[in-house]
Amino acid sequence: MQLARVIGTITGVVKHESLVGAKLLLVQPLLADGKGGDGDPQVAIDTVAAGIGDRVIITSDGRTLRDILGDRKTPARWSTMALVDQP
Repeated sequence: MQLARVIGTITGVVKHESLVGAKLLLVQPLLADGKGGDGDPQVAIDTVAAGIGDRVIITSDGRTLRDILGDRKTPARWSTMALVDQP
């Protein structure tokens, strides 16, 4: 799990069949202090109705994501698991 900020949304004309209907977010993982970026932005499947500017907890738990999407062969890696209320 890692803290991240939603910096955009992604639209794909052609997607893997497991991602059809899924909302794709561009998230910037954050350092522990919540201020600086930690690496490159990542694509995450939105499971919590997050919007641009929201802080979220992301996870790379593939098993849970495969269950959510209903596809054992999905190429997706990251997903949101919680919205963070505090600044």
